[in-house]
Amino acid sequence: MTETAGKSNKYIEKFLGVIEKVGNKLPHPTTLFALFALGVIVLSWIVSQFNFSVLHPGSGLEIKPINLLSVEGLHRIILNLITNFTSFAPLGTVLVSLLGIAVAEHSGLIGTSLRLLVLKAPKKLLTFVIVLAGILSNTASEIGYVLLVPLSAIIFLAVGRHPIAGLAAAFAGVSGGYSANLLLGTIDPLLAGLTQEAAHIIDKSYEVNAAANYYFMFVSTFFIAAAGTWVTEKIVIPRLGTYKGDAKAEKIKPLTQDEKRGLWYTLAATSVFTLIILAGILPDQGFLRDPKTFSILKSPFLSGIVSFIFLGGLVAGLAYGIGAKTIKNDNDVIKGMNKSMETLGSYIVLVFFAAQFVAFFNWTNLGMIVAVEGANLLKSSGLGPIPLLISFIIISGFINLFIGSASAKWAIMAPVFIPMFMLLGYSPELVQGAYRVGDSVTNIISPMMSYFALIIAFVGKYDPTAGIGTLIATMLPYTITFFIIWTIMFIVWFLLGIPVGPGADLFI
Repeated sequence: MTETAGKSNKYIEKFLGVIEKVGNKLPHPTTLFALFALGVIVLSWIVSQFNFSVLHPGSGLEIKPINLLSVEGLHRIILNLITNFTSFAPLGTVLVSLLGIAVAEHSGLIGTSLRLLVLKAPKKLLTFVIVLAGILSNTASEIGYVLLVPLSAIIFLAVGRHPIAGLAAAFAGVSGGYSANLLLGTIDPLLAGLTQEAAHIIDKSYEVNAAANYYFMFVSTFFIAAAGTWVTEKIVIPRLGTYKGDAKAEKIKPLTQDEKRGLWYTLAATSVFTLIILAGILPDQGFLRDPKTFSILKSPFLSGIVSFIFLGGLVAGLAYGIGAKTIKNDNDVIKGMNKSMETLGSYIVLVFFAAQFVAFFNWTNLGMIVAVEGANLLKSSGLGPIPLLISFIIISGFINLFIGSASAKWAIMAPVFIPMFMLLGYSPELVQGAYRVGDSVTNIISPMMSYFALIIAFVGKYDPTAGIGTLIATMLPYTITFFIIWTIMFIVWFLLGIPVGPGADLFI
């Protein structure tokens, strides 16, 4: 190692050390939202003391800050504390969609599918398949972290390659490619709900469907899988060299007859389910189209996409469980659903405080005031749309280093940035897409990411001396490459004027 390279590594380690220290000192996201909610109340009182107002860009009406630290404000908070929580859009969408996916996960369908995908991959395409499998695993929350990441290390070791390289490839797909997918997952309705809540600051009637970024994320899947493969083969594997550790190659168990039968049952059931959907949307007057206009964009299918995520997961999970004999009765199905709800306990607590923060922020008119003033500032800055969008992607990625939860960050950022960009003429769906790029690319180097410690433990199995610096140094090339590729793709997409999803134009 040269002296220059040594100094460079020291600077990187210092920088990452600062990020880790700052991130570790941040309160729990739930506590943050509670503090933000209290802060909004106090701020509303402070701002209301000044003769401050802005004009609504649409109606021309004067908008003044509303003081929540008053008798009227106190009454409003008390009377709406429950409805703020129960009417919070992301809550229901996540709970419902996860119930269906939980059955597919509990039955073993998702784990078996990932194993089959990797086992059947030709050796030349092994790395690509692992990264792609990681991206696809995001449909079912943590399954990629707890199953695919360690499995990929075992597979790489079994074929004579460095196990940490296989682990890194899978982790890059699961976490770095978090927002790309060929299917809709639980994160899609969650973010869409938060985006819609923020859009209502400007337009109360604005609707954001769960498939708002689907076109962009579908195409992104192949770009990110290819980029992750290139980084693994050209940078990570040469850097790691030949594995000389003590870990011995494990035999990867092939699929059992029951598992194979389960997959065939799943194929049959999902084929029927897909045909029913196609019968409802393909004919000009299909039963899943809008009953008045027969449009697909405002159809029950797109508006109710969460219901189809739930039903799809339920149908596929049941079919696999019956075929593989992992589901013997209704108790097994309910156990799977119950288990998913148990893991959502902390999320529900977080949502309660997040819902209060969002509601308080809307009531005070601070969101509108910040949006109008921020939009005026951006207009006067002379920055064009491309520098603005790139800057926003960078901001999202930077904040991700300190707050790991995608929904927690977006609940904070959306009420500020969505209205601001809307006043500049950009659609909420476009802004959400830019956020998802920034949020994904720094996941793999963020110590605040919830599974970061687990990944370090996996790495430690093959390199006992490895620590947080080892993992970040291994994953940093993925972050840089993903950021460059994904940002360029986003800007090209924007310049071509392609909608980011069904009914999700770039401008309003």
